[in-house]
Amino acid sequence: MTVLDPRDIALGTMYFGTRIDEARAFELLDRFVLRGGRWLDTANNYAFWLDPSGLGGASESVIGSWLRANPGLRDRVRISTKVGAAPTVPGDWPGSMEGLGATAVRTAFEGSLERLGTDHVDLLWAHVEDREIDLEEQVSVFGSLAAEGKAMRLGASNHAGWRVERARSMALTVGVEPFTAVQLRHSYLQPSPFVPLPDRGHVVATPEALDHVLSTDLRLWVYNVLLGGAYADQARLQDAYRHPSSERRLAALDRVAAMLGATRNQVVLSWLLGSPQSPTPIVGVSTLEQLDEMMDARQLQLDEEARGILEEVVESDDVHDAGSGGSHGALS
Repeated sequence: MTVLDPRDIALGTMYFGTRIDEARAFELLDRFVLRGGRWLDTANNYAFWLDPSGLGGASESVIGSWLRANPGLRDRVRISTKVGAAPTVPGDWPGSMEGLGATAVRTAFEGSLERLGTDHVDLLWAHVEDREIDLEEQVSVFGSLAAEGKAMRLGASNHAGWRVERARSMALTVGVEPFTAVQLRHSYLQPSPFVPLPDRGHVVATPEALDHVLSTDLRLWVYNVLLGGAYADQARLQDAYRHPSSERRLAALDRVAAMLGATRNQVVLSWLLGSPQSPTPIVGVSTLEQLDEMMDARQLQLDEEARGILEEVVESDDVHDAGSGGSHGALS
């Protein structure tokens, strides 16, 4: 079984081959490995919405090209990819989304292995839920890929906790490898409950989901941790995050960042890495400077005072939410 280091940060490669050309992607990958990075996170649908073809696969193809250009590096990096959410017809998504049927999963995954130029991945995710396909069929096909040595570990991305547990119980019953990781959207700032996010398919890590991870052997991966650059540029903050709690949390971040001589991004990453669930944050960057900022966050240790400042706001919000029915007010 592949072991995750508690202070691992995965390099998000969503825009490799589209927004980030191959030459720049190679520079980022080279620097990431030089800085001790190990995990590369991709998906077979990245980034179909930007690719002229209308289909995914560009990110995996760039990683495959980089691995071929650097013999021996495959043994030094770990690859995480996802299947189930790619369109099968250009311009028709989610209408033609491949889903998690057995044939679709096998076809999609074989395409991923070919693009990546490898015979296995270290972590294979079911990218999104598919409630039109019998769950036992999904469990069986992912379990068979693990049994064949093509997927070292299995994970469920953007799934409800109860579905994950039902799948894990089913896997044990039929004797196949279960999901041992979950991937959810999570950061220090939290969206208002029940306010729709513009990012279709994203599932936020609720307190219940975080407790679920703590009470099981599941490993947590988290994405959108830097809110698309909103910590550095507040104008990018989505409407769902524009509420009084965010103002309080940003003020706490600024206080801690000033104390430690760090950036907001670094404080958020260190806070995540030191949280009880020890999640693996997935962080996408487009410049070497951003990559260095990300990797430097692994060495930033929040002392008791710093973490206390951040957690005091979180606990205060929890008390406020409990007394107000769980809703945040809007910023004036």
